[in-house]
Amino acid sequence: MAINNLFRFPAESKLPTIKLAEENLMPTITVVQFDGQSRAIEVETGKTLMQNVLDNMVPGIDADCGGACACGTCHCFIGEDWSEATGAADPMEESMLGMRPDRLASSRLSCQIEITDDMDGMVVRLPEYQM
Repeated sequence: MAINNLFRFPAESKLPTIKLAEENLMPTITVVQFDGQSRAIEVETGKTLMQNVLDNMVPGIDADCGGACACGTCHCFIGEDWSEATGAADPMEESMLGMRPDRLASSRLSCQIEITDDMDGMVVRLPEYQM
């Protein structure tokens, strides 16, 4: 057998091609800053909204406590139509939100919202005091 034949694949052998399945696409969330600038970001499920915004370097989330629900500097506004997907604030989060001068019914702490696929398309607004 010639040495050249040792390094060839038979004609009928093919290397598999790898395709990304549509299910592997990441959800997209639009973050709207107080001044009206918006940016769509791909977010990683299982991480918090706060961490995804920080990872994408979108200004407007301070996250002084690092996500421990102890400061309220990751405050955001979630549209009413997304409240089921994000869930309700627990008592600890409610306590932190109570210290916000700009609290609204749609207020949440982004450190307390874990991203799921159901949040694809969600719009999040950021408050003025975190610019």
